[in-house]
Amino acid sequence: MIRTERAAKLAEELKKRGLDALYIGPSTDLEYIGELDTHPDERVRGLAVDKNGKCFAMTPLLYKEEIVRAFGDVPFYAEWNDHEGFTGAFKRGCEHLGILGGKIAFNDGVRAVDMLAIRDTMDIRMVNGQDILAPLRSQKDDEELDRLREAARMIDFTVEKLFTFIKPGMKERDIIKKIPDFLEEAGCTEMSFSPIVASGPNASMPHYGGDQRVIQEQDVIILDLGCRYKSYCSDTSRTFFVGEPTDEQREIYEIVRLAQAAGEAAVKPGATGQDVDRAARRIIEETGYGKYFFNRVGHGVGIAVHENPYIIEGNDKPLKPGNVFSIEPGIYIAGKFGMRIENLVAVKPDGTAEALNKTTREMRIIR
Repeated sequence: MIRTERAAKLAEELKKRGLDALYIGPSTDLEYIGELDTHPDERVRGLAVDKNGKCFAMTPLLYKEEIVRAFGDVPFYAEWNDHEGFTGAFKRGCEHLGILGGKIAFNDGVRAVDMLAIRDTMDIRMVNGQDILAPLRSQKDDEELDRLREAARMIDFTVEKLFTFIKPGMKERDIIKKIPDFLEEAGCTEMSFSPIVASGPNASMPHYGGDQRVIQEQDVIILDLGCRYKSYCSDTSRTFFVGEPTDEQREIYEIVRLAQAAGEAAVKPGATGQDVDRAARRIIEETGYGKYFFNRVGHGVGIAVHENPYIIEGNDKPLKPGNVFSIEPGIYIAGKFGMRIENLVAVKPDGTAEALNKTTREMRIIR
């Protein structure tokens, strides 16, 4: 169903920006407003919300049953058939809302070719609406926070199962293939992104995409995985050691652990995303490993696994209660190994951090 309270907040945001409407194509924005989890294709569908909170739904006849089931009692359905194309239906929807000739924003779920077709057939002013819902989505309500906590619990369960499952002689792929089984045991059937299992020298690549290396004694292994529970994502990373770590590995792991803890401790009233990034990064830089940490400290998580707020140098906006984001510093030494620890945290009403991930950040050794 359309989340009317969210549509009303969107309407207020549109008024502030001097916009007449936002058209939302298939995307996490559409899932946020209309609870429709669908994927883009060449048949245009979506939802338009105007500055008064009124809306129309775009639907090809092929998808009408699915759209009506998701959106429910929408005042106007702009329907179209394959042989006629969608632009006439879009124009009828705009006429229904009285926004022809107006200033309409489009989110990133709309293809450029479809926007051009609209531009060429009707009188509207088109603007970039990619970030319009971002400030609303970034502050989670109690229902959203409960879903995020449950998604974090499920992925923590999976991490613990993997710790006892991983053995030398396995391929990275063997571990990746086992993740859905453990998730299903936890009560979840959907991953929020393709998991990363990076072993040995592969762990120096933060977003390593391979899966064929065989796990060996003395390996460092980074696990990065997440799931979706009722549309809301989890995302966590842990580093395991196969056999006794070297003194260098112990030293670097402790630096990463302290950096991650410093990032969480920096979440306090008035803090910004930049403050959290600096707090975690400072630990790594002061120990001489700064050049081996070359990415932002974190990113927001919600219906999308990457969304606002971003925990990065230059983000000087104060964090707000309900913000949920990762804190994931790492050290990556090319051709040798890498290490990362990642927790999701939620900003509590008092401005401090609630860690959503509970699995230990202490060193874990597979023996």
